[in-house]
Amino acid sequence: MTDRSPDFPRPSARAVDSASMLRVDQAGEYGAVRIYAGQLAVMGDRHPLSRSIAAMAQQEERHRLHFDAMLKARGVRPTLLQPLWHVAGFALGAVTAAIGPEAAMACTAAIETEIDRHYAEQREELGNDDPELSAAIADFQAEEVEHRDTALAKGAENAPAYPLLAGAIRLGCRAAIALSKRI
Repeated sequence: MTDRSPDFPRPSARAVDSASMLRVDQAGEYGAVRIYAGQLAVMGDRHPLSRSIAAMAQQEERHRLHFDAMLKARGVRPTLLQPLWHVAGFALGAVTAAIGPEAAMACTAAIETEIDRHYAEQREELGNDDPELSAAIADFQAEEVEHRDTALAKGAENAPAYPLLAGAIRLGCRAAIALSKRI
């Protein structure tokens, strides 16, 4: 015999996963906006890369606004770590830009590599269970791949200690994903 009556069905695991996915995706887009803000604060608007960075930032802001609306419509709270991502994202962007333009691009390439992997995993897990979220993820994933490819084309791999820098940023990105899902 079960302790749940038909009046109180157990919430589906998929609903919990969708909320977690939405929370972490919104956090990631918020962090990306902050990273680009940090890069632009250091590089200014006259640097040759500024136009590319600003265009990527606009796309990330569009992604964030879309996920903000989905969070609100579904009654899902954002991550409680948002104040941390506000500061950490800006700092990561500013520090990599201060190292040099190639390091700023290495930051973008590393993060977008992880986000591409993360979004692919989410799309596989979702299947056809949440078409609205799946469509948003697919759309945004394509733009994240464009960001990665732009960063690589603009010299990301020429950054000082690129393998170490990219590896550290990717590790931090994976940690931020894991934390934002739950907190």
